[in-house]
Formats: sequence, C-alpha cells, structure tokens
Amino acid sequence: VLQQILDKCIAGASIIDICEFGDNQILEETNKVFKKEKDIKKGIAFPTCISVNNCVCHYSPLKSDPIVTLKDGDMVKVDLGAHIDGYMALAAHTIVIGATMDNKIKGRKADALLAAYYGSEVALRLVQPGQENTAVTDAVQKVSDIFNCKPISGMLSHQLKQYQMDGGKTIIQNPTDIQRKEHEKCEFAVHEVYAIDVLITTGDGKVNKTNRKNPMMPLIF
Repeated sequence: VLQQILDKCIAGASIIDICEFGDNQILEETNKVFKKEKDIKKGIAFPTCISVNNCVCHYSPLKSDPIVTLKDGDMVKVDLGAHIDGYMALAAHTIVIGATMDNKIKGRKADALLAAYYGSEVALRLVQPGQENTAVTDAVQKVSDIFNCKPISGMLSHQLKQYQMDGGKTIIQNPTDIQRKEHEKCEFAVHEVYAIDVLITTGDGKVNKTNRKNPMMPLIF
C-alpha cells in the first residue's frame, strides 16, 4: 500500500485524494485476510497522512478543508498504519516530488533526507534487547549533527502493544534539558515492538501546532 501511495504522489495530485486512496487500499487489503474469523477486527490503525515541506506530520485533511495539491520540489512525508486484531504495522517514507536519477535532490533538502535515512538505520540497529533508549536518542543526534541538521525536539517513538499505539516505553528525540531529566529511561526487551520515528529538520528543531480543527492536527516547524 505504501508504494501505491508513493506512486500517486506526483505534481498536481490532490492530497485529500491520495489520503482517501491510501485508506481505501488499507481496508481492501486487510479485508482479504482472516475472512473466516468474524470476530477479528482489522483495518486502519493510522490514517494515511501526506505532510508537505515544513508540515512535520499528521496532515490528513477533511473534505471541508481547502484543496492542496503537490508541486515539483515539495518534500512529502507519507505515513499510515494497518492492524489485524489490534496488532499494528506502521510505515512511513519521504520523497521529493519530481526527483529522478537525472534530477537529483541537492542542498539542504538532501542533507535532511540523508540525516533522516542514516538516523533511521542507526536507530534500527540499536533497538535491541538489553540496549537503552538513551543510546538511540544520542545516536540520532550525532548523525543529525554530521549533516548540520536537528531532530525535531521532543518527538517520541512509541512501543506498540495490542490496540495501543503508545504502549509505554518511548524514545525521545533532541530533548531539552528538562525533558532529558524527566524522560523515563528504559531497556528494550525481546519481542517488544516499536514504531521508530526519525524526524529531521534544517531549522532549529522546534515545532508548533496549527489551529486547524482536524483531529489529525499537523505539527509545523
């Protein structure tokens, strides 16, 4: 489903149309499995969100919102989630509209993408039994520094449990001094599941919530 959504992300495409397509695809695919088990709930765990440029995440527009279309050069973050019996799989990807092998991403956009990519790779290798969440926080920070970028301050990666998207343990990004003191340290254990969010900016790392009434309220940096 994620790849199908990415294929829809082209110049001139409507964000709300892509979000509706993604949600419909999640429902279609989850309806194909466990058909005999009538009591098993399945479907959308997290709605399709298309967040562009300085919108960090959670942009899933209402039909009453103004139509927003994608443009060449837009940096687009796609995230979504599906579940079967409350067990969730979340996925996300970032692309730049119009980028190709002949039209490569350059400058600060490339810095942010590379910092996010390598930060994610480091995080995946550190989320291991016996390792602590603070090691992930510090490693993502070091990778971001290499590219002169910053992780979005205070953003959390959550442990996932059945029907729980915030299952208890968390990994914090770029914490303030107060957040670093207050954030609970934890150790990863066997069979735990995490949704790793590595969110990087070329700005100062601070975000603000918009005043939109959409329950999927986006964060703006």
